[in-house]
Amino acid sequence: MPFLAFYDPSVPAEDFFSWQFMQEVAKNVTPGIGPAIVAFAAAAAFTPLAMWAARRLGFLAHPRDRDIHKRPIPYGGGLAMFAAFAVACLVFLRRDPDVPGLLVLGGVTVATFVIDDRWGIPALLKLGIQAAVATAAVKVFGFGIHFLLALPFVQIHDLGLLILPVTMVWILSMQNTVNLLDGVDGLAAGVVAVTAVILLIAAAGHQANVVALAAALAGACIGFLLLNFHPARIFMGDAGAYFLGLSLALLTVIGVAKVAIAAAIAVPVLAMAMPIADTALSIVRRRRNGLAITHADAKHIHHLLLEAGLSQRQTCVLFYCASAILGAAGLTIFGHRKILAVAMVLLVVVLSTVLGERLRTSERRLPVPFGRVVRQLLVGRAAQ
Repeated sequence: MPFLAFYDPSVPAEDFFSWQFMQEVAKNVTPGIGPAIVAFAAAAAFTPLAMWAARRLGFLAHPRDRDIHKRPIPYGGGLAMFAAFAVACLVFLRRDPDVPGLLVLGGVTVATFVIDDRWGIPALLKLGIQAAVATAAVKVFGFGIHFLLALPFVQIHDLGLLILPVTMVWILSMQNTVNLLDGVDGLAAGVVAVTAVILLIAAAGHQANVVALAAALAGACIGFLLLNFHPARIFMGDAGAYFLGLSLALLTVIGVAKVAIAAAIAVPVLAMAMPIADTALSIVRRRRNGLAITHADAKHIHHLLLEAGLSQRQTCVLFYCASAILGAAGLTIFGHRKILAVAMVLLVVVLSTVLGERLRTSERRLPVPFGRVVRQLLVGRAAQ
């Protein structure tokens, strides 16, 4: 079974969009339709309830110096997304062996970090809780990365004693990446939704359970975005960010990271490349300035884009398209897929059209690695 089984590569080019091709696509993505719709509807219903409850309880995000929002915004989006994801799983995937672990670990994460959102938890204790959850994922529920692509064409087929630390690093990295990404209205939920769709495509045709789980996660994120996209009326908080990061990490472990091709983990890594790079740059920047890596600041890529003149919505569009383009590039590694190439071209056009003119007229340069290259790609030679 090919890694990306949307269609048979032996089919002639003229039959690429044939009725047979469309039937194959429908067959492969059908397991995700129901979970996506239910999760979306549940999130759309639970999010207003979470807003109402948060206001009644005074569970609000009050503006701080580094924050973009200027008025108190209710927390509770993490609870709404987890509940929506759980409903979809219980309706469609009750017998899936991975669901109990996903829901227990996700529930513990959300419950713990709701406390952090409300009263605050010291940074080291939060890291310890994350490590404990990751350890439980491996030792109690059997989630684990058993092989790895160390270098191009060099595969480690059995990590042995390294399964626990490698999986822990992966889970904690994804959690903290999503958490650092949650700095602009709708940004984290949207990027996670895009990445979940990339995982769905990667699993289509050979892992129906991963298709359904990824669709449920994407549906929950999109339902939440109805009230989280700028101007946001509710925030996900650390509870939502850590839940989404954990879910992405575990879906990768049970999905693409278990197929016969060890390099498959490159798909979610590429889809999250911008947030991952931002996290790495934040760590380096803070250490060079003599600050703790947990020290919060307003120098992330999305903050710099806002300073360059982009609106919050335009910043989100840039991240969404970049994640989709890079994720599609990751998928093409596993075979010639014309539909993905077409999608990448269309997304580049969207980026250039929506954001290019704003960046061209901006007087502020983006002080990020390869910023000049990115600006050239988005704006073109006319910017010079």
